[in-house]
Amino acid sequence: MKTIQMQSCVHDNGTVECTLVEVELPEPGPDEVVVEIEAAPINPSDLGLMFGAADLSTVRAAERDGQPAVLLDVPEAAMRAMAPRVGHWMAVGNEGSGRVIAAGGSDAAQALMGQRVGMFGGEMYAGHRCLPAAQCMAFSDRISAEQAASSFVNPMTALGFMETRLMEGQQAIVHTAAASNLGQMLLRLCQADDVPLVNIVRSDEQVELLKSMGAEWVLNSQAEAFMKDLIAALVATGATLAFDAIGGGRGVNRILTAMEIAAAETGPWSRYGSEEPKQAYIYGQLDLGATELTRGYGWVWSVSGWLLTPFMKRAGPEVAARMQKRVLDEIDTTFVSHYSSRISLAEAITVEAVKDYGARKTGHKTLLRMAESAS
Repeated sequence: MKTIQMQSCVHDNGTVECTLVEVELPEPGPDEVVVEIEAAPINPSDLGLMFGAADLSTVRAAERDGQPAVLLDVPEAAMRAMAPRVGHWMAVGNEGSGRVIAAGGSDAAQALMGQRVGMFGGEMYAGHRCLPAAQCMAFSDRISAEQAASSFVNPMTALGFMETRLMEGQQAIVHTAAASNLGQMLLRLCQADDVPLVNIVRSDEQVELLKSMGAEWVLNSQAEAFMKDLIAALVATGATLAFDAIGGGRGVNRILTAMEIAAAETGPWSRYGSEEPKQAYIYGQLDLGATELTRGYGWVWSVSGWLLTPFMKRAGPEVAARMQKRVLDEIDTTFVSHYSSRISLAEAITVEAVKDYGARKTGHKTLLRMAESAS
């Protein structure tokens, strides 16, 4: 059986190409299932695989083997970082949803036969996917394909932030790009679990959005009083743990600086700075530029990356199972996703669509609909 799949490749001439490819779908093994994919979201992590650090303004239409394609230019400096991908065609799409149409002989695989599932594991921008049953979550028929499609990346990441807080003994969280789908999920989780959350956004409109959802601390990073308000929020919450979706620029630096000032106001301080541990995790790259740190916040601090799959491995199967159960129980409440546009797989490979969903705007999320039943 053949199926259509979206793939991306970096070429040695300094371009990245994204197109549709016909591939052979394998027969399911004993513990595997075949899913007819109905829907899949475009997340920032998917854009990273599709286009890498390419210049979005250079997107242009192309064609490969009778299928639509798009080409984008990759800046010379970025090509050095993308060198390992040169010549390798990679299937796109971290998560999705669909109906199980074939299953291997194991009890776990057979139990999913005919069910709507949410899936993770890559290669989801396709007509069909063969994958292990363990990478599927079965939903009741009251859950739509659109809801099930976003059941892994954002919900599990938000829960991963909450579990990280527990593992590190932190009492509150700071989150940037907080008006995103992920940010709204994290807000609902913190409200339900009574965890103080400092939300950082980039417009007054986003401030109003989160305020309307009941958020107590919402700060506009573009406002003149931002640092003053951030320090006050950190003093009030005691937050010394931050998750940053921006990556580039001095956003993390400003947060650590504010944490140091807040800690100096509330606890011991020496010529080496505050002794309060300050931790910032970068989990996204809405800004592809360099992360700038001035280190004006003593010596007890850390900046590191945070990625969901390694975190789940580190946390262990018991924590991962607890996270998945909460997603299943609350997929249409706490973890509901909102989409700003819906397009087909073929429409995704057009210049107009790439410019739209590739813009990485907070609160802007596109859903790919592979089947008419994706409702």
